Amino acid sequence: MAADIYERLAEHLDNLPGGFPRTESGVEVRILRRLFTPEDAEFATYLTLIPEEPRVIARRAKIPVNEAARQLEEMSKKGLILGISREGKPPLYMALQFLVGFWESQVNRLDRELIQEFEEYLPFYSDRSFEWKVPSQLRTIPVGKSISTRAEVMIYERAEELVRAHKTFAVSNCICRQEQRIMGRGCSKPGESCLSFGMAASIVINGNRGRAISLEETLTILQQAEEAGLVLQPANAKKAAFLCTCCGCCCGVLRNLKRYPKPASLMSSAFVANLDADTCKGCGACVKRCQMEAISLADKKAALNPDRCIGCGLCVGTCPTHSLSLVRKPKAMQPYVPKDIIETNLKVGKARGKFGLGKMVGMQVRSKLDRLLASKDLS
Repeated sequence: MAADIYERLAEHLDNLPGGFPRTESGVEVRILRRLFTPEDAEFATYLTLIPEEPRVIARRAKIPVNEAARQLEEMSKKGLILGISREGKPPLYMALQFLVGFWESQVNRLDRELIQEFEEYLPFYSDRSFEWKVPSQLRTIPVGKSISTRAEVMIYERAEELVRAHKTFAVSNCICRQEQRIMGRGCSKPGESCLSFGMAASIVINGNRGRAISLEETLTILQQAEEAGLVLQPANAKKAAFLCTCCGCCCGVLRNLKRYPKPASLMSSAFVANLDADTCKGCGACVKRCQMEAISLADKKAALNPDRCIGCGLCVGTCPTHSLSLVRKPKAMQPYVPKDIIETNLKVGKARGKFGLGKMVGMQVRSKLDRLLASKDLS
């Protein structure tokens, strides 16, 4: 019976925009078994990407409202689903995808066995994501020092502007660097460096997965990330709820991107590096800074492979001869940046053939009907 529950949950997750592709080894189901109790797995299948009150989900699950509210809150604290607090009103709950989603919420909860299974699954998951040709859930934006004051840069392409658009901030440990350190690998780059904003920050704080910080500390963390040579990766939306600071040795996204000959074609980025070889002195500083192995030294000069460059700008700010710069890609190569994470999910799901407009409308109709019927149950 429990096995059937985990298979149903795996199918449910695969029907969400981000997907949960199946493997012959069944490692994806083993991951679910480690994170979800049978009761959690059963209940998770009743949640959608539409935030709903416990009474609505309780009716769908055919259990008492107080029992549903208790289990939903417990699952939210475990980081398995998303709980949204509302002052003076019942909280709302919605499903979380695998990536970006309930995996990242396991920060500070990892053990070696769970990491080993995640590492087994991640290359397969990444390959399927690239195979589906879905829009990336993350995008790369330039570090501050790499952007020329003369360059045309949109607000959502500047990290500081993304941050200043919010009033609530949180920082948490980077799950990727935490994972690699537990396994005795990785690097010494800052661990407490993942930023979240607004409602996402409140969720991180309430779930004890991070701590509240000020705007000033948030900007300091951004500066430290640039100094440490970390790639800035916010959500692929103009209104970003989080911003990851990533290294090529630990980050699950960058590590898997590096396996491909042309990472630039797989990442959403508006910029690419440009090299003036005539002025280059071959110091090698850019080679050390590049997280995608896009720069090498040949004949005592830097050599740039634009197919590997994701436009992070880390190589630009520390070039002593100013031989490197960031340039905007041609208009035809400019990636579309969705308005918010909802639009991102719709585009990802549509690209997979799993989550078109019709399904979204159907989900909304179902949710409204369940809310109506739940209200009648209470009257």
